[in-house]
Amino acid sequence: MHIVRAETDQIEKIVNMSVRAFETDVDVGGIKGDCPPGFDSLEWHEQMAGEGHLYLAIIENDPVGAAIVFPDETGKSVYIGRIFIDSVYHRKGYGIRLMDCIEEYFPFAAEFNLDTPCWNERTNAFYQKLGYRIIKVEDGFNFYQKRRNGKDRFGL
Repeated sequence: MHIVRAETDQIEKIVNMSVRAFETDVDVGGIKGDCPPGFDSLEWHEQMAGEGHLYLAIIENDPVGAAIVFPDETGKSVYIGRIFIDSVYHRKGYGIRLMDCIEEYFPFAAEFNLDTPCWNERTNAFYQKLGYRIIKVEDGFNFYQKRRNGKDRFGL
């Protein structure tokens, strides 16, 4: 797997994958229709692509998922706003590979941050498995951080 910045002609395919991926959240405790903002919006994904934040995950020539990523100005901190794998590719390890690709794409980042709903057992277990630690719980979300040196912001 590798990631590339998404192009405008890929947006419709990415949105379709996003819809299929996030609609499976009802299988892990989500409420039908309670999906991330813009998950089904062509315009929102076009904006993310235009700003350079939308990355397409590809295996061979097949798109399998995408990520919305926000590096800070220095490139030392990266906020992973969203990842998703098309539901037809779930349970094959592609989410792990996508997270590895993001971390490799930003080799100078010292930390990676993200958040996910507290109710989503699947994503919380996934991020913890990858070494992310909860640094804050607020408004129904767990906020995670992973330091490249393996230590969190508290040195633990």
